[in-house]
Amino acid sequence: MNFREKEYFDERATREMKEHLKGAGRTLQESLAYACKILAMTGQEAGLAGQISARSERANAYWTLRFGLGFDEATKDDFIEVDRDLHTLSGDGMANPATRFHLWVYEARPDIQSIIHTHSPYVSALVAARQPLVISQMDMTPFHNDCAFLAEWPGVPIADQEGVVISKSLGNNRSILLAHHGQLTTGNCVEEATYLSVYLERAARMQIRAQVFGPTTPLSDELASEAHDYLLKPSIVKGTFDYWCRQADRTYR
Repeated sequence: MNFREKEYFDERATREMKEHLKGAGRTLQESLAYACKILAMTGQEAGLAGQISARSERANAYWTLRFGLGFDEATKDDFIEVDRDLHTLSGDGMANPATRFHLWVYEARPDIQSIIHTHSPYVSALVAARQPLVISQMDMTPFHNDCAFLAEWPGVPIADQEGVVISKSLGNNRSILLAHHGQLTTGNCVEEATYLSVYLERAARMQIRAQVFGPTTPLSDELASEAHDYLLKPSIVKGTFDYWCRQADRTYR
């Protein structure tokens, strides 16, 4: 058998995934509704504390779940478009006042198209202990050099100061752990922000469980970087999101 370098298999897999994992055609509101169901299905709801948003085509505006609904009951018709002062532009209802800090993240990062913030159980436990993530297993590598840590809690994020602090701490990362608070994940699409939110909660759970056996050991930078790029390929992200959507259909039918 001929030995081939890993680059060959990476290029081949990437090419074939683009062909076979095309993703479902959904509207932005449909993707947001499915994302909410996925967050609920994976245990990330915490009453009305979580938020999801996606940048609008209209300048200085975004779509978000109308305040008062839980993730598990969201439908595509429950999303409203709001401006930078949280005035409703499209749809009925009001935005969660805590989404105000999303404005600052969008302003600082033009590449970000969607934001998810949750108080998921294991992330909440990890940040209650004020611990950053240690990338010690393959499934955690999407956060290698891509998950910031805000060590001080700036308070309930309903004003501008919290947005300044969080957006600055996020920097160029896709994700951030917020000490004494929760998590924030972003993406170039709703699917990517959702994918990272689910995997960040799993990473926190893994770290907490592994600590029973002693200190966790970080992966090598080279291998973790390689895995980071592979697991964040758009075909993998969107293919995984599509699978979770099918799970959500079975769970919430």
